[in-house]
Amino acid sequence: MKRLPYNIYSPAQVRELDRRAIESFATPGYELMKRAGAAIFSLIRTRWTEATRIAILCGGGNNGGDGYVAARLAHEAGLRVELIAIEPVANLQGDAKLAADDAIAAGIATQPFSAGLTEHADLIVDALFGIGLDREVTDIWREAIDVVNAERVPVLAVDIPSGLHAEHGEVLWAAIKADVTLTFIGLKSGLMTGVGPDHSGELHFDDLMIPEGCYEDIVPTGRRIDYDGLSHLLTPRRATSHKGDFGHLLVVGGDYGMAGAVRLAAEAGLRSGAGLVSVATRREHCTELLAARPELMCYGVENADDLLPLLERATVVAIGPGLGRGDWGAELLGRVLESSQPLVVDADALNLLALDPTHRGNWIMTPHPGEAARLLCLNTEEVQTDRHHAIRELVHRYGGSAILKGAGTLTVTEDGMIALCNEGNPGMASGGMGDLLTGIAAALLAQGFRLADAARLATAIHARAGDLAAASGERGLLASDLFDYLPTLLNPTR
Repeated sequence: MKRLPYNIYSPAQVRELDRRAIESFATPGYELMKRAGAAIFSLIRTRWTEATRIAILCGGGNNGGDGYVAARLAHEAGLRVELIAIEPVANLQGDAKLAADDAIAAGIATQPFSAGLTEHADLIVDALFGIGLDREVTDIWREAIDVVNAERVPVLAVDIPSGLHAEHGEVLWAAIKADVTLTFIGLKSGLMTGVGPDHSGELHFDDLMIPEGCYEDIVPTGRRIDYDGLSHLLTPRRATSHKGDFGHLLVVGGDYGMAGAVRLAAEAGLRSGAGLVSVATRREHCTELLAARPELMCYGVENADDLLPLLERATVVAIGPGLGRGDWGAELLGRVLESSQPLVVDADALNLLALDPTHRGNWIMTPHPGEAARLLCLNTEEVQTDRHHAIRELVHRYGGSAILKGAGTLTVTEDGMIALCNEGNPGMASGGMGDLLTGIAAALLAQGFRLADAARLATAIHARAGDLAAASGERGLLASDLFDYLPTLLNPTR
């Protein structure tokens, strides 16, 4: 097993990589299948050391062939194997047929699917469908998936959980919920975004030793991003630095009853390295905010004219946390949009923007799926069904850069390639987490990071901080729990 790669490929590209390995580099298809089966078996032995009875469900294509190879290896190692042929062996062709014949010759009996075959297994291996599936799962295939999902048994998915769309992370009516997925040759975005993370579980990767030349001139459809891959952007500060070198961030928001949102965004800006951070909010919130965080500068703002002197001093503006959708918030947003500073736009500022769209080159929008749906005049399900299309359309319609939040958060690089962050955790599904992301992104802009770099780096820092904060458990995680980790992440050791 190898570390997850950063390049992401479409299902069609992965099939092309497979074809090149076979046709251009003379690697027999069955050899690739045997390598995949060996990788599956190796993972079984290292990940489930106590498992002695393995149920392997095989379909009719190469994915099923991988399962037959793994079944033969497990049988030869003395494990008890229940080899369940959902597609009859008589219907198999090509390399899958060779793999099935070898498994049978080794002494394994295949059997048709029935509901009770997996109930006594220590582990279930899903080798039903591969990455080419683009139709709804029905009939016995759906029945098998439903049975597997109902069992209280660990599941290892081969290449991709059966029934999951490899590119969009959409469930095609029914999909395996795996504990672990071992994917091959190229990383697929569907494993990491949409509902993919709910189905793929822990990800492992094996390139099956296909030659590097196979990848030449195939441009990935996206890039996986994480903190480790982006922390090199955080270079040390000069010894002669002063606060004016790192920008003046103005955070606008906090209507009545929502001071917490603007405070979280502003403190995230401070802890992410902005030289100065000011807050424009309702006057009655200022005393409370300054008592909680005296490093902030807080100004009571009751109308758009009150914003003018603050905008003149700011180098970057973040607007939206706790802004509300009333007249006050709409008036402040209108005045901010008249300014020329780079912006980070979040929360109710996005909801207001959806009512009166505009295009701008120097902002980062940070919508969750519901806000993205309003911006695109779609519903949330449509956004989640194809998150890649949604973020591309956001940038096309509104300009600048965007961060589409959620499991498998997406951003867009300067060359238009989608970047996918597969870090973060379900504990971050709580109030205030988005406000922190806004403050981090705005602070990076204030320090001079380019728009796309700020969006990607903020996403990665936010996700890693969430994972560090959730080390003792995800349930009950608070947005403010991440604060302790931001300075460490913003100052990586070399």
